[in-house]
Amino acid sequence: MFQTVWVSSSRSWALRQPDCHCAGKETSWKCGFVRTTIQHSCPRYDPKGPGKARMLKKIQICLCFFFVSGILYEISLLSGCFFSYMPMPKHFLTPEQVLNLGKSIIFLETTERLEPPPLVSCSVESAARTYQDRPVILFMKGLTNDTALDLNSSYAAFSLLSSMKNVFIFPLQMETVFQETPLLQWYNQVVPELEKNWVHVSSDASRLALIWKYGGIYMDTDVISIRPIPEESFLAAQKSQFSSNGIFGFPAHHKFIWDCMENFVLKYNGNIWGNQGPFLMTRMLKSICNLTDFKGTEDHSCQNISFLNPQRFYPIPYPAWGRYYEVWDKSPNFSHSYALHLWNFMNHNRKAVIAGSNTLAEKLYKAYCPTTYEDLIQNAELEDFTFYEDTD
Repeated sequence: MFQTVWVSSSRSWALRQPDCHCAGKETSWKCGFVRTTIQHSCPRYDPKGPGKARMLKKIQICLCFFFVSGILYEISLLSGCFFSYMPMPKHFLTPEQVLNLGKSIIFLETTERLEPPPLVSCSVESAARTYQDRPVILFMKGLTNDTALDLNSSYAAFSLLSSMKNVFIFPLQMETVFQETPLLQWYNQVVPELEKNWVHVSSDASRLALIWKYGGIYMDTDVISIRPIPEESFLAAQKSQFSSNGIFGFPAHHKFIWDCMENFVLKYNGNIWGNQGPFLMTRMLKSICNLTDFKGTEDHSCQNISFLNPQRFYPIPYPAWGRYYEVWDKSPNFSHSYALHLWNFMNHNRKAVIAGSNTLAEKLYKAYCPTTYEDLIQNAELEDFTFYEDTD
């Protein structure tokens, strides 16, 4: 009589037949960590043996299917599929949970304003469209945990950005951000009310701490993304031998960023604009690299850090920033650029994108942040026109 004995362990199953006295053969399948072993007895002892073997094979195929499905699901959570299979509504996720996904695109708003203007919205939207498989995070100092859930209905830009599956808006809590970095001691000693350039200085510090802790790319809120940046460790040259800190990227816990934080504290002078920003990046890069002038559109590299050509982000230099708000006979295609810095710091007269103006900036909005253009510019002007018509 055929006797079946199941022997079970955490990762294997075996089918044995101890009473068989003739030579049989053993078949084994393996799927990932799961191995199924079947010993076939002599046919004369069990005429139903082939049917049982086929059934066991079907069971094995099912086990393999479930195993592979589980692995694919886990991979999807760590890849671009994350946003299609998000296990919980994104407004329940904490900043750490999102940042720990890796390769975030990070924006900062260190003023108290709560309504992102069109340029900020355009920067975030363009990044979300360009990096669809990466989380895009806007940290806002004026935002608190109490107000975070109420803003979608209060401000048009929040509704617009929150509707994008890979965009997250979080409060900027500096004391938490600076924990376990050289910047915490500085932050505990500085008096923001006495700082001449606190909005900029606090932003310079926060971007360093966030990139050091979690890695990814930092961008200013006046940077419009047009194509993905292929580099992981990079600084952006504003001009030859001078680095910007308006956009840079590094993996988590990179030594260069740690050294920048230490130098930030050691050489701190809040009265000099940029001392903790582009001047910091430049002096730290010069301390480890022999910088030379760019001759064409080539990039430079030193100690596994790419120093990207000014054409990558600054094809229009800051003295000519107003050209973004002018009409061009032939618009440039920016074929050598990954993103465009619109120099909002220089925009003291608050030039804005106007629907129908045909300026370079308007064309950029239409191409790279079309939802912002339609919702915040075209619709706003239409509402203003309707208001004036009604009051005549």
